[in-house]
Amino acid sequence: MNNNDRLLRLRYAIDIKDTDLVKAFDLGGITVTKEEVREMLTRVKDTEQEEDNVYLKAINNQVFDSFLNGFIILKRGPKNNKTPEETPLKSKEIKNINNILIKKLKIALFLTSEDMLAIFAEAGVYPSKGELGAILRKEGHRNFKPCGDKYMRNFLKGLGLCYRNEENKDNR
Repeated sequence: MNNNDRLLRLRYAIDIKDTDLVKAFDLGGITVTKEEVREMLTRVKDTEQEEDNVYLKAINNQVFDSFLNGFIILKRGPKNNKTPEETPLKSKEIKNINNILIKKLKIALFLTSEDMLAIFAEAGVYPSKGELGAILRKEGHRNFKPCGDKYMRNFLKGLGLCYRNEENKDNR
């Protein structure tokens, strides 16, 4: 699972519009156009490729992290009236992007640990509170646990199921 897959699944899970994606990238300090966002979400249909997950425009970890920072600002508003230009981009290497994605989604969507466990349960995965806490810990902590692609896929699947159920309740 690459960053393009993560972005595509997140977009469909919580129904993010193209304009909001562009805005989130911009708030994160990266300028992209609507066409570039569409290229990030479009798979290459080349039968000679061995991998299925090849996109027109690949997203590296730093760009995806910047998008997530912008997504938090988009959902929660700016922190302490700082603009994206005042917030320095992290230049350190990012190894566990799945952990970062779960942490930042928790922040952006105002999720509690119980909410996150319910989202996992919606997808048929039942981690303990301790396992969830280990995933949310800072890398380097003695109890840190890397979040695998399977957990990430199930979390995004459960997120989509929960958000669609909420929308159906609101439409009644």
